[in-house]
Amino acid sequence: MKRKNHNKKTFIEYNMNQTMLPLSFDVFIPENHLVRVVNSAIERMNIEPLLEKYKGGGRSSYHPKMMLKVIVYAYTQRIYSSRRIAKALRENIYFMWLSGNNKPDFRTINRFRSEIMKDVIDEVFASVLELLIEEGYVKLENYFLDGTKIEANANKYSFVWRKATKKYKARLRAKINELLKEIEKTNEEENRLYGDNDLEEMGEGKEIDSKKLEEKIKELEERLEKNSKDKKLKKTVKELKDKCLPRMKKYEQQEEILNGRNSYSKTDTDATFMRMKEDHMKNGQLKPAYNVQIGTENQFVVGYSIHQRPADSRCLIPHLEKVKEVTGKIPENVIADSGYGSEENYDYLEKANTNIYVKYNTFHKEQKKKFKNDIFKVENWPYDKENDEFICPVQRRLIYCKTKEIKTENGYTKQIRYYKCENCDECELKENCTRAKGDRVIRINFKLREYKQKVKENLCSDKGMKLRSQRAIEAESVFGRIKGNWSFRRFLLRGLEKVKIEWGLLCIAHNLAKLATV
Repeated sequence: MKRKNHNKKTFIEYNMNQTMLPLSFDVFIPENHLVRVVNSAIERMNIEPLLEKYKGGGRSSYHPKMMLKVIVYAYTQRIYSSRRIAKALRENIYFMWLSGNNKPDFRTINRFRSEIMKDVIDEVFASVLELLIEEGYVKLENYFLDGTKIEANANKYSFVWRKATKKYKARLRAKINELLKEIEKTNEEENRLYGDNDLEEMGEGKEIDSKKLEEKIKELEERLEKNSKDKKLKKTVKELKDKCLPRMKKYEQQEEILNGRNSYSKTDTDATFMRMKEDHMKNGQLKPAYNVQIGTENQFVVGYSIHQRPADSRCLIPHLEKVKEVTGKIPENVIADSGYGSEENYDYLEKANTNIYVKYNTFHKEQKKKFKNDIFKVENWPYDKENDEFICPVQRRLIYCKTKEIKTENGYTKQIRYYKCENCDECELKENCTRAKGDRVIRINFKLREYKQKVKENLCSDKGMKLRSQRAIEAESVFGRIKGNWSFRRFLLRGLEKVKIEWGLLCIAHNLAKLATV
């Protein structure tokens, strides 16, 4: 007799060919999921600038609204590669729902991002900002400005330095001068026939460029046609034409690309070598990078800009000018750290009728007792306005000497006034007061002193103290999400224009991800 099996194995039905309802992906997407926020926000946006980029005719294109949704959502999911985005469109249910089951390939995605989005990324960002303003999340009241360096997609060993270019170009000019002099010495008769005016123009102390050198080579070749037996002249002309001229053109091209910068990378000529915070080797290695500036309010990105200069102080004015273009005005209060404190920036902000909460480099030191009690600090010396004199700790007077004007890179003029002590001889405090062998000389910028006093009052007010405490968590939280949570520490695209698109998409993605959590 067979024993009954009470432990019979049973399984849930598994049939891969079974048709199931519902067929829509919508039921599988949670109600408050980020993908719905991205979809809703972009549906409400004005995408006319994007539509204008399409000429029409030929094969139908993927809808720009769908493409924008997909790319922005991909950035919120730490997916930046066009190949990985194309893969997600085939495998990820959220991407499939968002795209309406369209499956553009990686080339189409990359073309949309780098070509279609070009010149319209600011307008797309402005549309997102309008939405945030309408919803009341952004009021353009408090603008917290900060910057960070993001590594470029470039070889860190393919550098060109301005100093090196200048040095090599000077050596080349000296060599060209020697060759031309040598030609003249060995061709006295030719020199008499053709004159030496041109050579004088290209002699020592004169600027030799590729155009002048080309003209001179042409003239020398004409001489060779008349006297083809001169082997020495032929050899020298060949060296000038085959070696010196290409090198001169190369150095001129490098100077044109540098355009006042200290360096650039050969694999991304728009990237400048900068000192990065992420210095794993602890050797201060410079890397090709871009200086990224953002302004935030309530941890939403209100403005952004990309710069090729490492110094933050030079970025404030162009950054705020761009914010003005996008929003139509500069926010009421601008808050930033001491890296932005300069006379030029304070002057710009004052003319823009903005409340200034931008620290200067000695702000925190000046708050300490040690600084206030230091009798050798010029900031603590009394100033006799009537006689235009400063009084030192031993009551000796520093008399006005001269005024020097300094022009910044942007053309802004600063006035520095020099004051010299009437007599430092036999002063018992001289060793602690100055290292100068003679009398102490001080440099005073009165306009900057006035700005510093106003800024100090703003920063030390109740409102200023509150804004200062907020600044530490505003822009830093955005950088923390993008660089830390989303692991975006290196650009994928090359060139300033494409980098702007990439960072603009990141800012849009951050704003929509932030919107989903408020």
